[in-house]
Amino acid sequence: MLRTGILLFVMFAATALPAQPRIPVLSFDELDKLMNQPNDTLYVFNFWATWCAPCIKELPHFDSLGRRYAGQKLKVVLVSLDFEDELETKLRPFAQKRKLRSTVVLLNPGRGGEWIDRVSPAWSGAIPATVFVRGSSATRDFYEKQFEFAELNTIVQQILGEQE
Repeated sequence: MLRTGILLFVMFAATALPAQPRIPVLSFDELDKLMNQPNDTLYVFNFWATWCAPCIKELPHFDSLGRRYAGQKLKVVLVSLDFEDELETKLRPFAQKRKLRSTVVLLNPGRGGEWIDRVSPAWSGAIPATVFVRGSSATRDFYEKQFEFAELNTIVQQILGEQE
């Protein structure tokens, strides 16, 4: 009887847990296509990693930004630079524990850092880094720094105001 109770508890607990988020692994070419969408949506790409303390501190601000502009033409994409072999053991549990609602992708850039200049020639490669891409205008605003929500929101308001 005790064994049956434990088994039922474990089965119930397993079904009560939220599903782990899907995190696709993208090559830089795939990410580049996403960064160059020919539409009028503002994309906010934040480059980060689970081992980067300033990155972790600012992640909730990007999630708040996505919630604030839900239903508008804004999409937040959190681009993890963690190692691909840690997707299941580190990145997915991290995203689930922090209840990240923004789209999370894992970048598998391949060899070398030549892709960094393709994101922005101003990027040294340090993280956190964020690029705001204005859809069809192909204009990019790049920042290599940690953000607070108010500053993120101000930048988004300025960009969206320019698009109207």
